[in-house]
Amino acid sequence: MSVRLYVGNLPQSFDTQELDALFASVGEGIRFKAVQDRETGAGRGFGFANVDTDAVADAVIEQLNGREFGGNALRVERSERRDERRSGPNDRRPAAAGNTVARKAVNKVVHRDDVEAGAPDPRWAGELAKLKGLLDGQKAAV
Repeated sequence: MSVRLYVGNLPQSFDTQELDALFASVGEGIRFKAVQDRETGAGRGFGFANVDTDAVADAVIEQLNGREFGGNALRVERSERRDERRSGPNDRRPAAAGNTVARKAVNKVVHRDDVEAGAPDPRWAGELAKLKGLLDGQKAAV
């Protein structure tokens, strides 16, 4: 059975070979994957390590939790699986198991270089509509 460990408080830029050597000093069969930002590709400061046995997992936690790496004290603990997390009042995940989690809608700016004559720039169209509504409500009788 594979055990998944959370490894946090990693420096923004670090040498993966150095971290792999640190894990190898504890035991064999430790596989680490750093989590990176989807858009920039920069490290997010944490990752996950998979180990083969509970004994190796306990050894990794005991030897590396709080140990300095790249100027930061590492945080190493057992990772909670998604289905094991407790549901809270603000939990937005679907209740039924097996459903995929819907991503939060992101209002992205759509830009076109060939804006039609007389048409508002699409980046500001929503703001213009709000402004027109406010001005229509403020018209005074003359």
